[in-house]
Amino acid sequence: MDLYGAIADPTRRRILEALRLGPATVNDLAEEVGYHQPGVSRHLRVLREAGLVQAHPDGQQRLYSLVLEPFIALDGWVHAFLRVPAGRLDRLAGVVDPRRMR
Repeated sequence: MDLYGAIADPTRRRILEALRLGPATVNDLAEEVGYHQPGVSRHLRVLREAGLVQAHPDGQQRLYSLVLEPFIALDGWVHAFLRVPAGRLDRLAGVVDPRRMR
């Protein structure tokens, strides 16, 4: 799954938000997001495969943390739209949501 598909899921976004506070174990994340541990593990696998998180051994457990590079790339992609002249953004909005062109 690519970066955009990985962040499309609300549970994965909550996991990423929890990891903004620092590294955490899967059990810490499960408690934080209010989701069962096997489900959080599946979401973490998707986030790892997309390159958004990494795991480090910590005794018997793994600590998960964010990988910043994909977020920097995402930030650049989003900010490119902010540099587009307003009229062009209105046309883009019409393509994305044709109801706005009425």
